[in-house]
Order: sequence, then C-alpha cells, then structure tokens
Amino acid sequence: MRVHQELPAKSPQKNTVLAIGVYDGVHMGHQHLLKQLKDIASKEEMLSAVLTFVNHPRTVLVPGSCVKLITSVNDRLRLLESIGIDIVIPLTFELDLSRLRAHEFVELLQDRLRIAGLVMGPNFAMGYRREGTPETLKAIGREKGFSVTVVDPVSADGERVSSTATREAISAGDVDKAYRNLGRPFTLQGKVVTGDSRGKSLGFPTANLSIAKERILPGDGIYATWAYVADKQYMAATNVGVRPTFGEAERIVEAFILDFDGDIYDSEITVEFVERLRDELRFETPEALVAQMHKDVKQTRDVLEKLRK
Repeated sequence: MRVHQELPAKSPQKNTVLAIGVYDGVHMGHQHLLKQLKDIASKEEMLSAVLTFVNHPRTVLVPGSCVKLITSVNDRLRLLESIGIDIVIPLTFELDLSRLRAHEFVELLQDRLRIAGLVMGPNFAMGYRREGTPETLKAIGREKGFSVTVVDPVSADGERVSSTATREAISAGDVDKAYRNLGRPFTLQGKVVTGDSRGKSLGFPTANLSIAKERILPGDGIYATWAYVADKQYMAATNVGVRPTFGEAERIVEAFILDFDGDIYDSEITVEFVERLRDELRFETPEALVAQMHKDVKQTRDVLEKLRK
C-alpha cells in the first residue's frame, strides 16, 4: 500500500498534533482550523502536522468523477508551510487506504507520526465507509491516548467557507467571493505556449497559458488581472473562454500583458484574478471586437491603478 511508502519512515523527534484532509485552496476556514492546530501544538510543546491528500478522494471513491482543484499540489504545500506548519505530508489517496478501518489508520499514524492529538472540523470522517467521525475518533482517542479537537467552521456572508463553495464561485466567475473565501486572489499558473497568433493579428498579442487539466478555471469572461513574469508584476487583461467571434470551441486562458514586449514562450507565468469585467461575447466583426478590447484594456488599467494607489 502506497501510504506505507509515502509516510515518513523515521518518526519525528516530538509528538505531533495532526490535521488530515485535502485542504484544497487553503481557504479561510482551513486557516482558522490550522491556527488552532498550531496553538495546541505550541501549548503542549508538540509539532504541528498536516497530512494533505494529493488527489481528491472523490475521484477514487466515485470512479469517473472529476474534481477541479483550486490550487496545484505545489502551491498547496507552499501555503501550508507558509502558515507555519512544522510537518506537511502529501499523501496519495487510493482504494487500499479507503479500506483501512479508522482505528487501523490511527494506529499507523501513531506509529509513523507520533500523533498525540487530532484536529478536525465537525463534518470530518476517515476510514472505511467514513466510520471515523469525530465522536468515534474521540472514543478511539480515549483508548489509545490521543486528544480530538473539533473546530467550528468559518462563515462569510452567512455561508460556510468551504472548498466546494469556493470552486463554485470560481466556476461562476465570482472572483470577489473567491477572494473573500481564500483571503487572497485566485491564481493560475501555466507555461506560455504557441497559439494561432490571432491576438497578435488584431494588435493584442496574448500569452496563451497551458493550464494543468486538474485545475479549475474561472467562468468564461474578461478579467482584470496581475501577471507575474520572472518575478515582475504587470497589468494584464485576461480572457477565459472559447473566443466565440471566431467560432472556436476549446476553452483557453490568454493574457494580454500591458506595457510588456518580450519573448516568454515556454516560460511559466502566474495570473492573479482581481476583477471580472464582462462576459465573453460574440462580435459581428473583428473590428467590433478590437474596439471592445481597447475598452477592456482601459478598464483593466483603471481597476489595477486604483488598487495600486
């Protein structure tokens, strides 16, 4: 079973307080829970630890299902470490792991991670058929000598902050709600690839991004964004969609980077979504599209200049 290979072979020097989950997005609810995890670990002079599943369990438990992720695995690990978690363990979720009984998984974690405490939300469940609910784990903890702390969820505008709600907001193009849930702008990273040069022919050369297939994309539309190229920040008007004016079908992410003239093919860039400007529309002529693109660029500059000031 892969879990034996991916868990640390050598136990940590101290006992740990552990949280388990996907932690996709590392949103405000996650941050709230992880702050309490760190507080408990500090008070008890233990190490804080997070076990994060590389893939979403639903894609294994429900064959054929697809969960588009808010953050790449590398970004998720970076965010968890930036919060100050002492030990971050990426673990691949697989069927063999799902068949472990709750007490078996706990025993494995105690052996390999020296867990003395678990921290979780009220809807958490682990082990075979999700039998390891908070109440069940409290009973196991009394027997095996570890604590269980249940942390209340965080709400924003009357709605519980969750990865699912954040994904729904992003898919709908509501980058403002995504910002509130995440506590930071939603971002995409990708390599700049060769396109059909249609933007260049219209006077707006765009950087076409190759986005990992497991990443979620914002709803189709035009966005004011920041583009990060070689650690430098630029304004960018970014289109997500199918370019209906030209009858295309494949969804793309293309950024027109303002005040930039460089060769960035094969470079990795990051696009940070700030504000949705409008829907993606079909125009009767390329000239009408170009006229609108000039307006989009001006609006992008206005939005981002205001933020900069």
